[in-house]
Amino acid sequence: MKLHTTSAALLLCASALRAQTTDTTTKVRLHGFVDTYYAYDFTRPADGERRFTTQPVRHDEMNVNLVWLGVTVERQKTRARIALQAGTSVQVNYAGEPQNGATSGPDVARLIQEAVVGVKLADNVWVDGGIYASYIGLEGWSSSDNLTYTRSLVAEYSPYYLSGARLTWAVTPKVTAQLHATNGWQNISENNRQKAIGARIDYAPTPTFTLSYANFFGNERPSGSRNALRVFNQVMAKGGLPNGMQLQGQVDIGRQDGSDWYGASAIAMQPIGRGVALVARVERYSDPDQVIIGTNSPSGFVGTGASAGLDVALDTGARWRSEVRGVRTSAALFSEGATNRPTRTNAVLVTSLSFAF
Repeated sequence: MKLHTTSAALLLCASALRAQTTDTTTKVRLHGFVDTYYAYDFTRPADGERRFTTQPVRHDEMNVNLVWLGVTVERQKTRARIALQAGTSVQVNYAGEPQNGATSGPDVARLIQEAVVGVKLADNVWVDGGIYASYIGLEGWSSSDNLTYTRSLVAEYSPYYLSGARLTWAVTPKVTAQLHATNGWQNISENNRQKAIGARIDYAPTPTFTLSYANFFGNERPSGSRNALRVFNQVMAKGGLPNGMQLQGQVDIGRQDGSDWYGASAIAMQPIGRGVALVARVERYSDPDQVIIGTNSPSGFVGTGASAGLDVALDTGARWRSEVRGVRTSAALFSEGATNRPTRTNAVLVTSLSFAF
């Protein structure tokens, strides 16, 4: 009887092993996000366009910040994601896409949030290629992924998306490393004949704390211009406290053609009730030589900002978020009212209803 039972168990184990090695299961998930908003900019820009931001970009109107619909497909050794998008943030964020010839430029590029295919090379090693979300920074493209509704300046002025290939290696359960080869600094079509490279490493010593480092190296000058290597480094940290507070911060430092820029942000979110939280941010960004931020001022962009917000989880996937944000710059970079009077300060009040599934 014991021999018979043991034999049966061995047969079951063998069958399970065969099933694992020949698993052809395909997992398909449809997911999406809708982010609606109303924003009031206290400088009241005459054309309704808010400067130095992508989210929210329209003044005194109800609009759609971002809507996207995606499909994720996963198999044992392959994976893919396709996502299409629209919204006011998309319009402004993709406005700088290079247009070289009839088959490039922002008209079609802005519709594609991601179109990426991945292949498993070995245990814990994947290679993915296509258009995909940037590895740089702690803040994502969808507001539901972030502690604050509006984006920090360090997020707005580093890539949200890339076009290229990445290698991801889960070195240990606590360490993940990435290598990237891309067309450049947030561009799908090429603006020159050179490629950029970058890397990121994430170290999570505990389930509630992660320390990260990312970099970028590439020539971002258009064809016909003198080459200038862009060198970018970034250190990030995020974690949670026992009382439920979430904290995150980052410092960015860049250099190109003898000019330096830097940015920093610190964000805290504190739950105050079931599904309700307060959030605050302080930030600084300095680009006096206008490597990243173009202005009409000879002193470039040097600014300090702060924001405070209230987040309410209405239902699974649904959120109501309100935030007030202010930025003060060293030069008068904003225009106030119909007369376009120059001013150094900008403040906005925004409220948003969003739903993710």
